[in-house]
Amino acid sequence: MRIATYISDGTRHVGLVSEDGQTINTLALTPAQAAAGALHLIESLAEGGTLPAASGAAVKVADVTLDAPLPKPRRNLWCVGRNYHAHAKELSASVFKDNSAKTDEWPIVFTKVPECVVGPHDEVLLPGAVSTQIDYEAELAVVIGKGGKNIARGDAMAHVFGYTVVNDVTARDVQIRHGQWDMGKSFDTFCPMGPWIVTADEFDGTKTRVRCWVNGELRQDGPTENMIFDIPTLIETISRGITLYPGDVIATGTPAGVGMGMAPPRYLKAGDVVRVEIDRLGAIENKFV
Repeated sequence: MRIATYISDGTRHVGLVSEDGQTINTLALTPAQAAAGALHLIESLAEGGTLPAASGAAVKVADVTLDAPLPKPRRNLWCVGRNYHAHAKELSASVFKDNSAKTDEWPIVFTKVPECVVGPHDEVLLPGAVSTQIDYEAELAVVIGKGGKNIARGDAMAHVFGYTVVNDVTARDVQIRHGQWDMGKSFDTFCPMGPWIVTADEFDGTKTRVRCWVNGELRQDGPTENMIFDIPTLIETISRGITLYPGDVIATGTPAGVGMGMAPPRYLKAGDVVRVEIDRLGAIENKFV
């Protein structure tokens, strides 16, 4: 199933998207439950609950505003750096060359604050003088369903609830300046997400394709089979000594083709439109302003 969070008449709702992607069957949630988007459903299903009943007639997707499926994540999003072979290679001669040798040993893991999440078609705010090197990173994101700690690789996929699309927008100069990545990754609006969550029973995140266009120009195009660390390994690694909870999000890394990797680098500017699409999952498209 596809679970969408949307705004209608100023109110947030959660519902199931039809197979053709044209309508949403709204679920009967209280305003407090709907405030966190799909999180209440994920937590309830993890505890053996069932989906709420439909509430009223279906609404047209074209008549509502799609929100991030998890507009208020329960905590920081987990993110993985340089997790595609070609992307690691394109940055191997950059300022990150000093730790490039570690890429094949352990995943590079950092976080983004939950407040940076915005909807699949919301505007992304350029931070002005704070950073002039804003980059895009098209990524598949895993949504955890069944929580756990020290999850074995062989059991990891049983902990996946579903998948969504994110753009891990990055301020490269801030990322470099601080020597760690959280600040350069966490500016307001720096994590467009959506258009919905597709559950793991209907989508295989291990065998799909991640693409990104900037102003209609294809910049990134990579199969998830080219990940250095696959999804089970990422879940195993991140859960070592750390409890994962239902609704946690893991952004799995970006393919080659980011602006920083070009010669010369091509960073985003006001008016640019970035589209991220993942085969059989959906697409998000955001204007930078």
